[in-house]
Amino acid sequence: MSGGDFLPEGTLRGMPGPLPRGERLLWQGAPTTTGVFVRVFHARLVALWFCAWASVFAAGAGSPVRAAVTAGAILLTGAAALALLWGLSWLTHRTTVYTMTNRRVVLHAGIALPVTHNLPFAQIENGALRGFSDGSGDIPLRLQPGLRIAYLHLWPHARPWHVSRTEPMLRSVPEAESVARLLVQALNAFAEDGEPLVPVIVARPKPQAPRLVAAE
Repeated sequence: MSGGDFLPEGTLRGMPGPLPRGERLLWQGAPTTTGVFVRVFHARLVALWFCAWASVFAAGAGSPVRAAVTAGAILLTGAAALALLWGLSWLTHRTTVYTMTNRRVVLHAGIALPVTHNLPFAQIENGALRGFSDGSGDIPLRLQPGLRIAYLHLWPHARPWHVSRTEPMLRSVPEAESVARLLVQALNAFAEDGEPLVPVIVARPKPQAPRLVAAE
C-alpha cells in the first residue's frame, strides 16, 4: 500500500489533494536522469577523481603488472560508484513530480520520505532560467522576502549556493524554455486576477507582475 492510497479520489500524482474549484493543471514534469547524474551528483568530477587516483597509484606501483592491477581496481571501484550515482539519479527522476497550476507550483520529491512543498504564486517573487545544450534547464523560484524553506529540506531541488535565502528549483526539466514561458504567463495572469485560492503564509500587497531573469 502506498501513500497515494490514502489520498482522495481524483488526486493527481504528486499533489496533496484534489484541485480546488477554479484551479486547473497547466504542466507536470520531472528532472531528467542524466541531468541529475551530471549536475546534482557531479558524475564527471567523480569520474575524473577516480581516473586521477588511478594514474597516481599506477605511476608509483613499480612494475607494469602491478600498475595495471592497481589502476584497474581503482577504476572498477569508480565504475561501481558511478553506477550507484546513476541509480540514485534514476530514483530521483522516478520519485519527483513538479506540478504547475494556474495558482501554484508544487514540488513533490523524496526517495525514502516523500515531501510535498506547496508554493502559491503569491509567495513567488520571480523566476529564472538556466538552459542546457540538450534543451533541459533549471528554473529557480525566488520567494518573497521573509519566506524561507530549509536548504536541506529542498535539496536537490534547490538553487545551488543560495543557502541564506533558499530558492526552490525545478531541476533539469525537459523543454525548459517552454516551461519557463508557461510559468511566466501563469504568474502574470495570477497577478492580474488578484487573490490566490490557497492560503498565504504572510500578508503582502497585491502581487506584482513577476519577471523572468537569467540564472547565474
